[in-house]
Order: sequence, then C-alpha cells, then structure tokens
Amino acid sequence: MDTLTANFDSIAPITSGNLIVRLAESREEIAAAQSLRYRVFYEEMDAVPSPEMEFLRSDFDQFDDVCDHLLVFCKDRTDLPCGVVGTYRILRRSVAMRCNGFYSASEFDLGPLLDVEGEIMELGRSCVDVDHRTRPTMQLLWQAIATYAQHYQIEVLFGCASVPGIDVDKLKRLLSYLHHFHLAPTEIRPRAVADRYVDLNRMPKAAIEIRPAWKSLPPLIKGYLRLGGFVGDGAVIDPQFNTTDVSIIVKTRLITEKYFKHYERSAHWSPDR
Repeated sequence: MDTLTANFDSIAPITSGNLIVRLAESREEIAAAQSLRYRVFYEEMDAVPSPEMEFLRSDFDQFDDVCDHLLVFCKDRTDLPCGVVGTYRILRRSVAMRCNGFYSASEFDLGPLLDVEGEIMELGRSCVDVDHRTRPTMQLLWQAIATYAQHYQIEVLFGCASVPGIDVDKLKRLLSYLHHFHLAPTEIRPRAVADRYVDLNRMPKAAIEIRPAWKSLPPLIKGYLRLGGFVGDGAVIDPQFNTTDVSIIVKTRLITEKYFKHYERSAHWSPDR
C-alpha cells in the first residue's frame, strides 16, 4: 500500500487566511509532517527518540506508509519544511486490515470497535507548531476531518490521546473523572491490554470536583469530549513519550449538523492571533 495513492478529492483544500489544510500529496510533504512531529514530541515534550530518529530529526514508524496525512500549511512559514504547521494521521479500517492493523492495537483491545458495522478510522500523531496553536488552526483540521469522515461514511472515529506524565497518583483526579463521567458504552468500549492495564477508577465519583477536573484535561481530550466522545476502559503508560494514554471514541452521528455547519463557516475565518 502506498499512501500517495490516496483519494485526494476526498478532502478539497480548505483555506483560511494564510493557512490551508489538505492531504499530503508527496513524500516530501509527509517528511515535513514527520519533522514537525519530531520537534513537538521529542524536542518540546521530551519524548525519547530512537538513535535513527534523533539522527534524522524525524518521527516515523511503519504506519506512515499506509496512512493518509492531513496537513496544515502556512504560506508565511518559509522557515519550515513545506510550511507544514499542523498534522493528523488517519487510518481507515479498510486500509488497516490489509496492512499492519491499527497503531493503537498495541495499547488497547479494539475488539468492540472492530465489531462495528461500516467503516471506522483511527486518528493519531496529532500535533501543531507552537506558534500556530490557535483556534483557526484547529478549526481547519477538524473541518477537514469531518469532511473526510463524511466522504468515507465513517461510523466511528477513535485513537489514543495522551495525558502528560506517567505518575498515575498525580493524575488520579483526571483519570477518575474520565472513568466516572465519560466512559464509553460497553458495545464500543476498548480496554487497555492486560499486561499494560492501568485502572482509571482511582477516586470515588462523589469525591471528584467536576469543574477543576475538566480544567485539568489536555485541550485535545477536551475537544474530543465536546464532540460527544468517550474513553475506553483503562489507560496505558507510554514511557517513551512520558505520557499516560487513554482510548478515545467518537460516534460520527454524534457530530451534529450544527457542528458541521459551524466548521463550514469557520473555514472562511482569518487567524486573529
């Protein structure tokens, strides 16, 4: 499978001011996304690269060759490879089952999701350049994801989302909040693999103050939950990235018509900060 055979027409380029979002169309653009991922994950967030990654200053794995790479380009960032300032990696089941499976299967038992009828897709390797972590950038990414999901008639979106840190005692309020208030329905609930399973339920529900717990969530997880998303059963410690990972699941039918209309309008907004 060659990622460059993707159906680019599934995501028409979307422009907002000096930003444009579309699928990668060349290996050079995929390399630019891998370079961005390296800067964010390894230089900014202190993940531990392999010697080859460190030498090449690139984050890569075997899934890059079969995924679609959604990219945000900034026309003004001539200092960055291809001007790439944001990226998301997308893997549909119809592709994954012919190749390496899903990335998150190494952390979570995806059996309940694989039982879902219709197409499903995994989102991952999301990151945005530090100078472009603004509302317009994320709006463009999510409008493109919504368009992609509609084009391929996706029933469920899923993936791993990371919480910084691996000391689960320090994260007990956050993890317990996700367990008590956002646990996925049984029929679509992945479970952390047995040998890496970390229980999310670390505090009684009555002991959790909802507002402080919500504020403590990483922005990406908040974004998924605002879309009506859920979390799976258990978390996984990722020592390479110094994170605690949870499984995120979003039924596309819960992404309402109002949501799509909102992001259609936002495509015409110009960055203001």
